[in-house]
Amino acid sequence: MSNRKRIRQSPSSAPTTRRIVPTSIAFALGALLAGPVGAVTAGADDPTDDRVAALRAEEAKRDAAQVVELTSRARRVRESLLPVLDGLATAVPVTNAPGPAASKPDVERWQATTGKAVEDFANPPSGGTGVNIARSGLAAAVQTLDAAVDTYAAALAQSPTARAGLFELTGRQRDAAVAIWGSAATQLDVLNIDSGNGHVHVFLPTVPGQGALTADGAPEGK
Repeated sequence: MSNRKRIRQSPSSAPTTRRIVPTSIAFALGALLAGPVGAVTAGADDPTDDRVAALRAEEAKRDAAQVVELTSRARRVRESLLPVLDGLATAVPVTNAPGPAASKPDVERWQATTGKAVEDFANPPSGGTGVNIARSGLAAAVQTLDAAVDTYAAALAQSPTARAGLFELTGRQRDAAVAIWGSAATQLDVLNIDSGNGHVHVFLPTVPGQGALTADGAPEGK
């Protein structure tokens, strides 16, 4: 008799088991759905976004200050290089046909000037990509001009018949320096416009045939 009761009671426990399984599944699905929703809600107030915005603001402020400093430096270096370019224009015209040879004291002054210009762009500070491009271009230009002056000095130490090749190389290096400077000056102009300073033209003087970029017709500061 007791055996029959157990047989009748055992089926009654089955529905209880079937009710527990759907409940467990529903709980698990709820937890899974709540996870992403909770993450999205938490992300809206994530302080990381504020830190990123603060860092970007600091970088923009740093770059704006570096644009002003680099522009001032470029103007100063440009003025110092004008006598060197004038001297080379007479000694080695753009046609690369040698003109009257410069004196040794003149060339030594050129070397001192270009050497100082190279030092002015040494050990650059870290900046944004645009600033780094402009600064690196100006540095490369003065390094190339410095090499041109050294080549000219080496030519003067040769016999008159052996100078022609070095004079021609001097002219090509000088023209490359002016072209590189022109590209960097264009980048610096763009940086000043983006910074709200208006157009800034710090181009070196050029002549036809050098292939260098020159200033546009926009007025300074506009």
